[in-house]
Amino acid sequence: MSRYLTSAQAAARLGVSRPTLYAYVSRGLLHAHDGETPRESRYLADDVERLAGQRTRGRKPREVAKATLSWGLPVLESGITLIEDGQLYYRGDNAVALAASDTVEALAALLWQCPQQAAFGAGAPAAPAYLAAMQAAYAGRRAEEALLPLFTIASDDAATAQWQRSPARLAEGCGVLVRLMAACLLGTAPASEPVHRQCASAWQVDDEGADLIRMALVLCADHELNASSFTARCVASTGASLRAAVVAGLSALTGGRHGGTTARGEALWDELGDAPPGPRLRERLARGEDLPGFGHHLYPAGDVRAAALLARILPHHPQWQEIIDEAFALIGQRPSVDFALVALRRHLRLPPGAAFGLFALGRTIGWIAHGIEQRADAELIRPRAAYIGPRPEAGRSFGGA
Repeated sequence: MSRYLTSAQAAARLGVSRPTLYAYVSRGLLHAHDGETPRESRYLADDVERLAGQRTRGRKPREVAKATLSWGLPVLESGITLIEDGQLYYRGDNAVALAASDTVEALAALLWQCPQQAAFGAGAPAAPAYLAAMQAAYAGRRAEEALLPLFTIASDDAATAQWQRSPARLAEGCGVLVRLMAACLLGTAPASEPVHRQCASAWQVDDEGADLIRMALVLCADHELNASSFTARCVASTGASLRAAVVAGLSALTGGRHGGTTARGEALWDELGDAPPGPRLRERLARGEDLPGFGHHLYPAGDVRAAALLARILPHHPQWQEIIDEAFALIGQRPSVDFALVALRRHLRLPPGAAFGLFALGRTIGWIAHGIEQRADAELIRPRAAYIGPRPEAGRSFGGA
């Protein structure tokens, strides 16, 4: 038997179509090797057999549930974001290409499928009278701590409620949510200027820095069914407002395995200091600790979002490339967007927590898009649990004699 299988042979062995085979590759379940021609990939027969065995075991209901919820096969239909062959697409357009010039507002209009003027044409949204006092109370706190309570207080449900039937009012309400998130992050009053310009003004960065912030926000806008977007969809499926879906998504993002990875990445950079990174990275690994900000299941060859941002940052900080090279030599993983956001924060000398804040502000666009899309489905997301507890005892009595 040949060591390699063609695409047709691999798909036949797995009992799937070629598009499904390619989806396995994009999700990191299978690695494609160069074939004899540029248009034909090939696959290690051992890898295909291993995956075939996993799929066989996965037909048991309990294994299906586990696999589906952990980097598994698609569980919901969506027309928002595609991750395929190591690339990221927003509604069919390459996200990295869009990030070269699109504003936050233009990208939001694309994902929400509404006119940009409808979403962002109105003046600055009104803020609750108590927002300024709340911002003062949270002044100096990192975005990981302050953003969720501030946004929850600043926003309301009316314009994005389930009963809102006016497309114009709904679009404007979605734009208000993004502007309020920006105000809560920056500690400013809600404004109507382009969001990246608001960030640049509040953080006092130049035009180059403003454009880098714009690019980061666009690249963070959505990433398919990650934990926070799936959470937002679950909430939207109940008939709750889009504001409630954003609150839910933001809550999920704070976790250390999601957006909170930026804080862990900051701690890693602090630990490395100015010393050569190799010895300290090896020490971390020897202690059983990971390297936060490296590796992504959906990008076996490297996170394209991180690559795009770092291409503009690393020329100013060649010493940071050594961290990347040493990490790759140790674990064979490239930087993720979390690492790139930390690099951006340090490059622009933004406040601690701004890496998470930019992630959250950009992702607000995606949470809203998922909420809108989920509403159109009109179905409640209600999976069943694979029960593993003790079985009921037949005839067991809880009453007295």
